[in-house]
Amino acid sequence: MSWFIEALKKYAVFSGRARRKEYWNFALFVGIIYVVLMVLAVASKSSAVFAVIAVFYVGILLPSLAVGVRRLHDTGRSGWWLLFGIVPLAGPITLLVFSCSDSQPGENKYGPNPKEAALAHA
Repeated sequence: MSWFIEALKKYAVFSGRARRKEYWNFALFVGIIYVVLMVLAVASKSSAVFAVIAVFYVGILLPSLAVGVRRLHDTGRSGWWLLFGIVPLAGPITLLVFSCSDSQPGENKYGPNPKEAALAHA
């Protein structure tokens, strides 16, 4: 949960790097919240809950883009690679592979490796 909150604190920060742990925990919690809201919407058949889902989606869009860009930076790639996701089939698969890739060791042009920084402080 702390990684989800940490990503939300960096709401519109597109610079720097994000570890796999930060990215995937953020994705996990967004997915859980979305599924819970969908179950509530279907069970209640209320348009108000569907409106809450729409507000949640719009509210989480910018942090999702930001953590995605920072994750790409961590692998040494430009954030513009996110646009490759609109290419059918190949785009999402490529971004999945990039998101699962390990961090680029050491410092890159986007900043210091957050994994190595966390190990140094531990």
